[in-house]
Amino acid sequence: MSMPAAFAGRLSIPVIGSPLFIISVPELVIAQCKAGIIGSFPSLNARPIAQFEEWLQRLNTELGPNDAPYAVNLIVHRSNDRLMADVELCVKYKVPMIITSLGAREDVNEAIHSYGGVVMHDIISNKFARKAVEKGADGLIAVAAGAGGHAGTTSPFALIQEIREWFDGPLALSGSIATGEAVLACEAMGADFGYIGSAFIATTEARAAQDYKDMIVDSVSSDIVYSNLFTGVHGNYLRPSIVKAGMDPDALPVSDPSAMNFGSGGNTEAKAWKDIWGCGQGIGAVKEVLPAAELVARLVREYHAARSRIGLAPVAIAAE
Repeated sequence: MSMPAAFAGRLSIPVIGSPLFIISVPELVIAQCKAGIIGSFPSLNARPIAQFEEWLQRLNTELGPNDAPYAVNLIVHRSNDRLMADVELCVKYKVPMIITSLGAREDVNEAIHSYGGVVMHDIISNKFARKAVEKGADGLIAVAAGAGGHAGTTSPFALIQEIREWFDGPLALSGSIATGEAVLACEAMGADFGYIGSAFIATTEARAAQDYKDMIVDSVSSDIVYSNLFTGVHGNYLRPSIVKAGMDPDALPVSDPSAMNFGSGGNTEAKAWKDIWGCGQGIGAVKEVLPAAELVARLVREYHAARSRIGLAPVAIAAE
């Protein structure tokens, strides 16, 4: 595995809980880290920026050396006018992992590297993967077909294979991963981590409306719609939430990508992620709303059962 050495021995299963816009809060991140996976949140979930600093203080206080590390997601798109102020706070509090999205910047990577932080950049194609590494990213998050939120269309088999032809650093895979078996499959393909988001929306600690959580429990992969209408970037959304907002999921117009808006809405009166709820295709595995620790415990059981089923011995999660 290409797992960062600083994370060795601190994970119960090789999983990163993906940063969920609006939804990921310290309660969820702390529960994830204490259960043995890397928890994360978007910096923009904390508003105003003073709250972001409060969250970092809390995470650094409540998480110890035996807990899994946490990560902060930074939107590097030009529409984020808070980026550099958030970077300064990440440096001040030495955030262990940074997940950059919607752009790659050398100055951001250098700032995180100044204290030994790890930068993972999410990408939807091999082309963008190369650009991210060229600009100094330590690792990659391959956002393949079926992932929740802003997702790509490439098969995970193809995307991981193409990236691994030239890149041997840390690599996570996102796309319909909601079971321990799927995490093991990620490793079999060549990834180091499974990147799980949608399943954690349906946890008690998640800052999501109860209707959202219940909709995930009640939905399956055929209930996911791929559209760029709501933010200007293509993403996967729950069909019932689109219907609830008064729109026809099968007749959505195509949006102008220049109208991207990630912080407060999109290109309709119904706003992502407030009214139109993002979700990936793996939600058929989500049967009930659980505490995050119970979800991670299920993933761990499934992971080791899958290893046993194909004749693999139990394994500790460690760095090479």
